[in-house]
Amino acid sequence: MSKYVKELVTRDLKRRLEGVEDAVLVNCSGMDANTTNELRGELSGKDIQMMVVKNSLARRATEGTSLHPAFEGTNGQVAVLWGSSDFVSLVKEAVRLDKDDEKFEKFVTTGGVLDGEKLDPDAIKAVSKWPSREEQISMLVGQILGPGATLSAAMLGPGKTLNSQIKSKGEGEE
Repeated sequence: MSKYVKELVTRDLKRRLEGVEDAVLVNCSGMDANTTNELRGELSGKDIQMMVVKNSLARRATEGTSLHPAFEGTNGQVAVLWGSSDFVSLVKEAVRLDKDDEKFEKFVTTGGVLDGEKLDPDAIKAVSKWPSREEQISMLVGQILGPGATLSAAMLGPGKTLNSQIKSKGEGEE
């Protein structure tokens, strides 16, 4: 590849990855075109983007960004995944696809980067067990509403008891 072409590709890669701070790296070499299209369709449905890049060009394009550590020590072609509602959801989807040996046997999660720190495959699997943004919000809402529900039950309980006692006394005199 000529120096001019490398420069053009590097500029395009910088432009496409602009604003991306966290990503997952996967190896999907050897997939046929139909499987790759099916994979891209599944990822697109979850608002995840995938771009296959040459490692050396990715290192040059991400120099000085939080993505740069992800490409250190890797070789060959790699696919970069980014997007989704949050990083944990992205990782969960990548790990789910990695486990799907029936459809995507050649899809292998190789690492990633979170807040400028490189993640190895084991760290990626650990992150996939974290609660996603939606799960965290639902836990927070439950914690916020919990004391109110307890207070409501404590206030209504004695009133209901008194009401049932008055009702039973009233029915007994008739």
